[in-house]
Amino acid sequence: MTRMIQCMKLGKESEGMDSPPFPGPKGQYIFENISKQAWQEWMDMQTMIINEQRLASFDPKARKLLEAEREKFLFSEDFKMPEGYVPKE
Repeated sequence: MTRMIQCMKLGKESEGMDSPPFPGPKGQYIFENISKQAWQEWMDMQTMIINEQRLASFDPKARKLLEAEREKFLFSEDFKMPEGYVPKE
């Protein structure tokens, strides 16, 4: 049976993820409050940020930046698209 949640990102009831995206309290919080669709949107955005800013995922500074951007993207209105982003037409 599909697990439904009230997604904080989408602002509506949506299908929940099958498991937390990573271990720990933050992963559990995301699991309980972010839908599968919103998480996929974040994964796509994270890839864009890594590519646009040429980040190395193993770099601790890059990981901190991605964590901060994830929080903004999923839970606040403060998220801004990467500098130089041009939407597809």
